[in-house]
Amino acid sequence: MNEFSTAIAVKLNFRAAQVDVVLELLSEGATIPFIARYRKDKTGGLDEVQIQQIQDETKVLKEFSERKIFIEKTITEQGKMTDALQEKINKATTINELEDIYLPYKPKRKTKAQTAKENGLEPLAILMLQQKNFALKIEAEKFITENVKDAEAALQGARDIIAETINEDAVIRTKLRKLFEDKALLQSKVLADKETEAVKYKDYFDFSEPVSKIPSHRILAVLRGFLEGFLKMNIAPLEEDALQLIENVYITTSLNESVEQLKKAIKDAYKRLLQPSLETEFRTLLKTKADEEAINVFAENLKQLLLSSPLGSKRVLAIDPGYRTGCKVVCLDEKGELLHNDLIYVHEKNKEYDSSFTIQSLVKQYNIEVFAIGDGTAGRETEQFIKKLQLNLPLFLVNEDGASVYSASEIAREEFGGYDVTVRGAVSIGRRLMDPLAELVKIDPKSIGVGQYQHDVNQTRLKEKLDATVISCVNKVGVNLNTASKHLLSYVSGIGSTLAENIIKYRNEIGGFNSRNQLLKVPRLGGKAYEQCAGFLRVKESNNPLDASSVHPETYAIVESIAKDLQVEIVSLIGNEKLLKTVNAKKYITEEVGELTIKDILNELNKPGLDPRSELEQFEFANIYKIEDVKTGMIVPGIVTNLTRFGAFVDIGVKQDGLVHVSEIAHQYITDPSEILKLNDKVQVKVLEVDVLRKRIALSIKQTQETSVKQSGQKFQQTKKQETELANLNLNDALSALKNKFKK
Repeated sequence: MNEFSTAIAVKLNFRAAQVDVVLELLSEGATIPFIARYRKDKTGGLDEVQIQQIQDETKVLKEFSERKIFIEKTITEQGKMTDALQEKINKATTINELEDIYLPYKPKRKTKAQTAKENGLEPLAILMLQQKNFALKIEAEKFITENVKDAEAALQGARDIIAETINEDAVIRTKLRKLFEDKALLQSKVLADKETEAVKYKDYFDFSEPVSKIPSHRILAVLRGFLEGFLKMNIAPLEEDALQLIENVYITTSLNESVEQLKKAIKDAYKRLLQPSLETEFRTLLKTKADEEAINVFAENLKQLLLSSPLGSKRVLAIDPGYRTGCKVVCLDEKGELLHNDLIYVHEKNKEYDSSFTIQSLVKQYNIEVFAIGDGTAGRETEQFIKKLQLNLPLFLVNEDGASVYSASEIAREEFGGYDVTVRGAVSIGRRLMDPLAELVKIDPKSIGVGQYQHDVNQTRLKEKLDATVISCVNKVGVNLNTASKHLLSYVSGIGSTLAENIIKYRNEIGGFNSRNQLLKVPRLGGKAYEQCAGFLRVKESNNPLDASSVHPETYAIVESIAKDLQVEIVSLIGNEKLLKTVNAKKYITEEVGELTIKDILNELNKPGLDPRSELEQFEFANIYKIEDVKTGMIVPGIVTNLTRFGAFVDIGVKQDGLVHVSEIAHQYITDPSEILKLNDKVQVKVLEVDVLRKRIALSIKQTQETSVKQSGQKFQQTKKQETELANLNLNDALSALKNKFKK
């Protein structure tokens, strides 16, 4: 069993055996998507998130173990290790506890306390700590030497020794750390004469919030203002609370000269040593916590974006809009291959006719089935132009964040070296509509625009998390082996960039794969890599229908047994829900393959190669095109483009996204917009406020529901009124009829 298995199992509430098998598989080179998808029987059905937690926790424990070994070695080499000290080290469970124990033994630059000890003042410090009632100043005079000028200098040196003793007291540090956790405030103030420069940090000019409650985005905002030199910040509880805590431990008698000196030493220890040290520790802790939260939000947004609905294989006319420079037009075939490119000027009055003729000709010549228009500058105006042509083809505005980054990238130069960057951008827009995942993997996730403070957070951790997210999404969807780009293939479990390149070269040589087994002929792609990648690659051209599914080749024999027992061909099993329901999964369990895997196989046979992404739906913005068109009280449709902890950004078609604050998303209390919303959700929003000068739009989702309810109420009242009027009318008619009858 792995040395960390038990500790991880206890912390994450898994069985030790589950943790052990995951760590064993990871050490053998298995990827997280592979373990989660094809080793469920071994792990007990752990998913990707749980396996990632095990991997992360192992890393933390390994770092802790390595630090512990180093500390033990250092103290032992100093000849200061004792049984009691070793026991303390063994009982430590966090890095902070270890560091507190190690602090007195840590090599340090010469301190005031060390100088005082060298001057022979340690006995005086010990007398002060005993807190006996005697004439301390007379006692201090005994320590006057060439280096200690007078009694006050002796007392100061003794206080320096006591201050360092308190600072290095692990018990005091633990108690103060708890006080910081519970009572510390993060405070910030604007630096003098920086008010104008620091206007974007106006909310933090005189700011205070408990560290136990402050959300990640406010931590990162204050830290950015601090690092840019606009704000000063500090993290601490009330000073009197901290001093009282230390005094409760160190002061054991009533006030006397020794106690007075001890109180001075305690104050010095806290203000000069403990408070700055713990403030730095908590600043790092808050930064780490805020980083992790921001990174998780970014990763979740990226996941939703990568798993956006694909249009699929259609012939697309894509337009990268522009005013003065014109609109770059490209025609793509069903595989996303560039057929033609052109340039039109739809926003110049004298060139509108020519542009109309060009578009109509291209639609006819290349059998175009759909339009894709970039949603950036001139996007809505170009959409208007295409609609006026009345070509009766679906039209989609495509989020073009990152398209310009792709256009200028090495990847784009490889794919379209002979074309201008504007052509590459238009191709990217069209392909992003057809298959967002396949196109977005070519772009650095940080350029896609679904994160916040991404340049402020730990860049190594951000890259790890975003890479893991891309890998998870690619393997969740699966990859067509005969059409996938090198960059998409490189994210498939067990492949990487070198093997992806080899696969592409071999595919070009043979004219395309006709079975998964052919992968074994790819140079340097051995059995282990094949095991990891095969299940995630689809070969639709294969004679074996299982090659187009997520059934792993290692379990093909089981499917063959099921087909044989049912006396049908494998192809007859595919999608045959009625027949598959008759299969007894337990019958096919072996030592290697358990019930969870059998059930996965049956589910896959029922819907082979099913794309987990939802179908693409058309969407239309309201008839507004710029921020000046937006008026308070309007209710308009929008698309969620970004989620943060404080709210959701929504595109309403005017180039500037509006913000729905978390308090305006739902009628019930929520702390996180992702509880209700996902990226690309289509929503109705009410405009609460428009600031044209600052380009800010405040929106509400919940108030559209209130308006809807109010309108329904008004309709109900109107209906009741009409019913009453009708009833009265009918009654009057009846009375008139009776009167007429009696008259007759």
